Amino acid sequence: MPWNDNANPGPWGSPPGGDRRGTNDDEPQRGRREEPRRRGPPPGGGGPGDILRRLNDWLRNFFTGPGGRGVRPGAIGTAGAVVVFLWILTGIFTVAPNQEAVITRFGMYDRSVGPGLHYHLPSPVERAELVAVTSQNKTDIGGVAAAEAPEESLMLTGDENIVDLDFTVQWHVSNAANYLFSIRDPNEAVKAVAESAMREVVGRTALQPILTSGRGRVQAETKALMQRILNSYRSGVIIDAVQIRNANPPQEVVPYYQDIAKAGQDAESYKNEALTYRNRVVNEAKGDAARMVQNAQGYREERVRQAEGQAARFNQVYAQYRLAPDVTRQRLYIESMEAVLARANKVVIDAKGSTAPIILPPDVFRPKTEAEVAASPPPQKGAQQ
Repeated sequence: MPWNDNANPGPWGSPPGGDRRGTNDDEPQRGRREEPRRRGPPPGGGGPGDILRRLNDWLRNFFTGPGGRGVRPGAIGTAGAVVVFLWILTGIFTVAPNQEAVITRFGMYDRSVGPGLHYHLPSPVERAELVAVTSQNKTDIGGVAAAEAPEESLMLTGDENIVDLDFTVQWHVSNAANYLFSIRDPNEAVKAVAESAMREVVGRTALQPILTSGRGRVQAETKALMQRILNSYRSGVIIDAVQIRNANPPQEVVPYYQDIAKAGQDAESYKNEALTYRNRVVNEAKGDAARMVQNAQGYREERVRQAEGQAARFNQVYAQYRLAPDVTRQRLYIESMEAVLARANKVVIDAKGSTAPIILPPDVFRPKTEAEVAASPPPQKGAQQ
């Protein structure tokens, strides 16, 4: 029985001042004013409680059959279909550009997929695990610089000395499936292999090369040994670089080894200076030798050309001599005397028919300079200087 049924007041009786409609009083009720009725909340209004109430009513009406009894036919099937659809959608996943997804089916490796949007059967049938395959990973062994070295940084060298060595290993994942399933903890495995390989390489190397000029060889050997060990584990890891950050002897002998390192650097400096000097001297000697060879070749060519010219001149003179022997002999004699007496301080006088004394100037026997010899007039007939 509804609580607001005014026709039947219920067990509590009629409300005070109730409605008099339905009585035998036929007197018209003119001029009487009805009191306004209370209105409920407007449609669609209310707060969260009203929303929950409406949702509850909708679910009750959806699942209950007619008359509020039993379950509506098809409601369970519809709800199950929605749940299955949402479960199927959980298999959609995205792989970033720097990642590779490993798909397992019932816990066993099935396949690997690259970057992009992919789908796998929903859990627990298949699962996808993302692995960063292009990211650079770094593992430090021996603590950080300027900090107290832990025990893992103290190593025994080949000459039975102790070295405090800190280094860094850079690596990346090459095979995501092997990286996940071949070893239990890849990061710890890389660190353990790095420490073991470095100890082996340092154990067969003397202390001095490690402190001075042998670090590059130690780093290369450690990297190669680490890669061989990790490949034997099928770890799916590639070692990119091994870099020694710090290598020092024990603290008690650090000053002495610093002096040794400085001496080694000075030796390298002197060696480089000597090599520079040797290269400079050798190059200069090669240049001088090439210049001397070229000068000798030029002198040879000059002497050969002069000899060929003199031979040709002799042949020409000989041909003229055969045509006029007396004239040729006189000419050769005059040319020879000119060549011999060109620089001589002598005066030749033809005194035939002369009775007066000959007076010579005082500077006639003064040595002549090159300019005076070049500017002297040719000898006259009967007198030659």
